[in-house]
Amino acid sequence: MSELDLRLSAATAQDTGSFRLMELPPELYQIIESTTEKTASLCIKGHPTEDAVLCTSEKTYAVRSVVLSNTVLVVTPSRSDPDGTVHIRDQLHEILELVPVVPKLHKLSILLRDMEYDEGDEDRQATMPKYSYEQARREIQASEAEFIRGLKERRILVLEGQLRPIAPAHLSTILELLLNYLISLSLSHQAAAIEELVSALADEHEIPRAVSNQVIPWFGDVKEGLWKMDADAVIRELGVGILRHHRHNPISENEFLKKWKNVVGDTFEPSVKLSLLSGDYLRNLSSDGGEATLTYFPSSALPVDPAARFVELFLTRQRWKHEEIEHFLRDIAVNSKERDKLLLKHARALTDTEGVWYTARVSYNN
Repeated sequence: MSELDLRLSAATAQDTGSFRLMELPPELYQIIESTTEKTASLCIKGHPTEDAVLCTSEKTYAVRSVVLSNTVLVVTPSRSDPDGTVHIRDQLHEILELVPVVPKLHKLSILLRDMEYDEGDEDRQATMPKYSYEQARREIQASEAEFIRGLKERRILVLEGQLRPIAPAHLSTILELLLNYLISLSLSHQAAAIEELVSALADEHEIPRAVSNQVIPWFGDVKEGLWKMDADAVIRELGVGILRHHRHNPISENEFLKKWKNVVGDTFEPSVKLSLLSGDYLRNLSSDGGEATLTYFPSSALPVDPAARFVELFLTRQRWKHEEIEHFLRDIAVNSKERDKLLLKHARALTDTEGVWYTARVSYNN
C-alpha cells in the first residue's frame, strides 16, 4: 500500500461543517447507478419545522443522523502533489441514514380545508382560499408518484391549477349517474366510451368536463378513450358514502347492506361485501345476541403518529382481532413488516380459541 502525506488544508476552517456523508440503501444506489444525470430525480423536502425527507420519483425516505464511533476524515488530493499528499477538508462524526417512510400526505386535508368542490359552488370561487398543484408538489413530503397517487386516493381535483377536494356527496352522485348511464347507453363497464359518459354528465346534469374527466380515471383504467371500470372501487366509494352518515348513530348491518345494494343496482349487487370497506367501519355485536350494527370509523381520521393512533384505537376498543386492527395501520406503515413492528411495540398479543387478539401495553382511561 502506498503512503500518503496527510496535511491540514488551508481551507479546513472554512470547510468545517460543509460535508455530509450519506449511506444509500441498495435500491437507491441502483437507481443512481442506472440513470443519467438528466434522468435522476432526487430532492430533499421539508419545512424548517419538519424533519427532512429525501424523495426519489417513486419513494420517500426519512433522513436520520447516526453517530459514528470513529471519526471520518474528508480528504482531497493536493494540487501540487496529487499522488503523494492529501489535504484534510473536514471531520465527520455522523452519517445520514435513509429509511423508507410513508409519504406525509396527511397535510393535504389541513391545507385544503374550506376549498372543497361541490355542485354549484361557482359563486364562491372568487373568495375561496387557494392552494395550487405546483405549490403542493413542492411542499408536500412525498415523491412525484406518491403525490399523484395521494391526490387520487383522497379524491382531490385539479381545477385551473388549484387543488379542490371533491365533496363526498357530490362524488357519490357522479358515480351513481355513471352506473345509470352504463345501463341506459348500453355500455360495457369493461370498455365504456369516456366521451359518451362525459357528454351525458355535462349535457344533462351540468357536471363540468374537467371534473368528470378526472373522476372517471380514479375508478379504473383509461386507454384509447375507453374506461375499464374498477367495479370494487366504485362500489366501495358508494358504500362509504352511505356509511359516512353513521359516525355517531350506528346503522343495522342488514339495513346498510340493503341501502348499499340499492344504490349500486342489480348489475353490481352481487359484488357488495363488507370487506370492501375494511379500515372505514366498526362492526358492533349486540350483547343480547341481536343484530350487528355498523359505525363509520375511517382510518384516515385517526392520528398519523403511531403512538397516538394506538391510544385512539385502544380507547375505542379494549382489544382487537389481528384481521381488524391491521386495516387501521396500513396508512402509517410502509409494509407489513413495519406494521408488525408497530404492533409489537405498542400492543400485546393474546391467543385464544377465536384467534389472535391485540390489547394495549399500557392502560388507557376512557
